[in-house]
Amino acid sequence: MSNYVEITEHRAEQPFHIMVKPIGPKCNLDCQYCFYLEKEMLFGDGERWKMDDAVLESYVKRYIEAQPSRQVTFAWQGGEPTLCGVEFFEKVVRWQKQYGQGREIENAFQTNGTLLDDEWGAFFKRENFLIGVSIDGPAELHDAYRVTRSGKGTHEEVMRGIEVLKRHKVDFNTLTCVNRANQDKGPEVYAFLKGIGSRYMQFIPIVERLPDDEAKRLGLWHSTPPKFAEEDDNLDAPVTEWSVQPKAYGRFMWSIFKRWVQQDVGKIYVQLFDVALGKWAGERGGLCIFSEECGRALALEHDGSLYSCDHYVYPDFKVGNIKEQSMAAMVDSAFQKGFGKAKKSTLPKYCRECEVRFACNGGCPKQRFLVTPEDEKGLNYLCSGYRFIFNKMDPYMRAMADLLQERQPPALVMRMIREKRIPKPA
Repeated sequence: MSNYVEITEHRAEQPFHIMVKPIGPKCNLDCQYCFYLEKEMLFGDGERWKMDDAVLESYVKRYIEAQPSRQVTFAWQGGEPTLCGVEFFEKVVRWQKQYGQGREIENAFQTNGTLLDDEWGAFFKRENFLIGVSIDGPAELHDAYRVTRSGKGTHEEVMRGIEVLKRHKVDFNTLTCVNRANQDKGPEVYAFLKGIGSRYMQFIPIVERLPDDEAKRLGLWHSTPPKFAEEDDNLDAPVTEWSVQPKAYGRFMWSIFKRWVQQDVGKIYVQLFDVALGKWAGERGGLCIFSEECGRALALEHDGSLYSCDHYVYPDFKVGNIKEQSMAAMVDSAFQKGFGKAKKSTLPKYCRECEVRFACNGGCPKQRFLVTPEDEKGLNYLCSGYRFIFNKMDPYMRAMADLLQERQPPALVMRMIREKRIPKPA
């Protein structure tokens, strides 16, 4: 690694995950709800946003060295990572093979899909990349917010990109943002995703708060002046007009769960349901937003800066820079451990006494900007939605957890519903 001061790396205390932004916030789209486009103000000159070879090679080498487990998963996101070009990721793969030392290397790549072509398709297939495609449902729902810089809908281009992946037999999953436009269309969105061949689905609730003085201090503002959201079950929350409403999010996920638990268990994998089943089965950890503590999922920017979390890429949460410090040392630092432990220690009494706390654990700290009925700070904006969906799922999750305990496939829950051993979801 020429022209680069080599940092001595060591293995971290526990496995950790880094989401890499190889081209920073740069994107060819202008999705109205994208919280990352505002980072253009943080990083300045966009001509220098692409990660240079020295930083890239050092990251690949040391990320492998720092992982205490045999399996090492690289996650590439943006902005839009395809803007880096295929050649950029060919170098990534070459260095992974060079420094892998017998490790099991995986690559996860999140894209808006609009720039995919046969060169990308052939590369992804050859190097066995797992691709996540962002798509919010049928055209009329997807195009509500996922638009080009000229305001044109992108659904047609995304579908063309998905066809590229199918043509090259590339495994892909879908990431769907649940927002004000599609929050009442759960069945339609689920049917659409199944129809395009998605077997692994993520549903991410869009929650963007309006800036108060503290938010402005941290840089939590959006590039366009937003309007106040409508009330939801008497909840007058300071969020943007595109943010999903809490109960609507719960109903959206329940409408999908009802169909999944009767027809698709073992055939379709929905991240929220898989994570929830783990909770009902007594597993610890899981998805960071539902774990008791967080702090092991960080974000790396194009310039080598490491931040506590993808949702906390602000100056106050910069852990350091891989050009100057050991990656493992930053991940295991007192600062980062404190960030992770705060998720549990700041949980309000209302949450600590909640019947579904084991499944939710207060959700993502970024979304804890409401007050409880007792006027205690730290209630998650999505609280009512989480309580709704987790309570509704309870009998089916209990049944599937029991099946797992008996070393039986959870898919047998579908037969149990048909045979009326547990009630059909209403």
